[in-house]
Formats: sequence, C-alpha cells, structure tokens
Amino acid sequence: MLRIKNLEAGYGKVQVLHGISIDVPKGQVVTLIGSNGAGKTTTMRAISGMIKPTAGEINLHGKRIDGMESYTITKMGLAHSPEGRRVFATMSVTDNLLLGAFPRLTGSRPKGDVQGDLERAMELFPRLKERRLQQAGTLSGGEQQMLAMARAVMLNPDVVLLDEPSMGLAPILVEEVFHIISRLKSEGVTMLLVEQFAAAALKVADYGYVLENGRISVHGPADKLKDDPAVKAAYLGG
Repeated sequence: MLRIKNLEAGYGKVQVLHGISIDVPKGQVVTLIGSNGAGKTTTMRAISGMIKPTAGEINLHGKRIDGMESYTITKMGLAHSPEGRRVFATMSVTDNLLLGAFPRLTGSRPKGDVQGDLERAMELFPRLKERRLQQAGTLSGGEQQMLAMARAVMLNPDVVLLDEPSMGLAPILVEEVFHIISRLKSEGVTMLLVEQFAAAALKVADYGYVLENGRISVHGPADKLKDDPAVKAAYLGG
C-alpha cells in the first residue's frame, strides 16, 4: 500500500532522515516511535509532500509520489492529520469536515456518499456533532484534534497519516483518541501513526519502527517490540 525506501530528507543544509525504509501494508496500523527530534514529523511531511525528499522513494499503490505536490498526493488517496491540528479556525466544524472531502466534491476522487460520510464522522466523533455549527477556533484542543482526524477520514482515503494525535491532550481525551484509532482499524483503515505515547501506539499497532537520529534502529511486530528490553528502557518506562 505505502512503501518508503531509503528516504532522505531535511531542511536546507540540515539532513534529518538518513535512508529510512518503512512498509505500511493495506489494512494495518504501523507506528513510528522515537524521541523528540528523531525525525518522525519530518518523515510524515516528506510522505505527504510538505517537504521534498533529497533521495529515496515513496510509493503509494506502486506509484512513486516522492516530489509530488501535496494536493496531487491527496488526490491519490493519502490523507494527513498533521501535528498541531491546523484546523481552519474561522470556519465551522461542518465546513472543515467538508473541506476534507474537497477532492471528492471536485471529481478528483470518487465522490461516493459525502453526506453519509459526514454523518458517520459526526457519529464517530460525537463531540463534533454537538459543535457542528461552531467555528473550529472556538473548540478545545482535544476537540480540534478530533476535527483534524475526522477531516482526514472525510477524504475516504486509502492511507491516513496521524502525526501525534494525542499531543497536549488530557489523559481522558488520549484514551478517547486511541479508542477511535482502534475503531478505524477495525474498519480496515490503513494508518501510519506517529505517537509520543509509545506504549499506547504499540498496543493499537500491528507493526512498529523505532526512529533514532534519523535512522531506523529496530523494527518488528508491535507485540514483540513491547517486550524488547532496549525499547522498554528507552520508550516504555521499563
């Protein structure tokens, strides 16, 4: 589904990623964990076209997307829920969600039942249903995070990138966010998850990669990574 091979990327003369390779099979949740500054968000930005890789390949459905513009990658079925939420603050919750379906409304992707998917998003994120007419900027941080996730799902994507969905949230909201990720997984949604709470990420994921200083240090099935002594010591508080 999504395959990253020998990816290198950075900002100006600063190289952040040093030849990383990641596979995200269809219908699975793959998590990328690591300390702050390891290159996790840079990886997500490179995949979605926010920055241009300097080397390597990114393939979606067997087609290379590295170097493409973000809007082109979105049309191909990749949705990105970015770090920091980035909702459209002066627009309503409903309009934010409809913007997520914009490629479907313009014919760039199969339209399907947009109105039905809007109702499904409201059902999946009931707090958004209660606030569907509010401006997005008036929502709490947790509600804005849910809106960013729901907006990504409105693309009816083939792959969803979730970058730090629990960042800055209260513990009860973190639990709710991971419940939603589990539900999306049960529905067959393919996801690449970057997450600061490594234990929670490995619990919901099928496979995991550990990123250290821009390189993959270890990877394997999530349940085995949870028991890896080095991973436990560095990221799980063991």
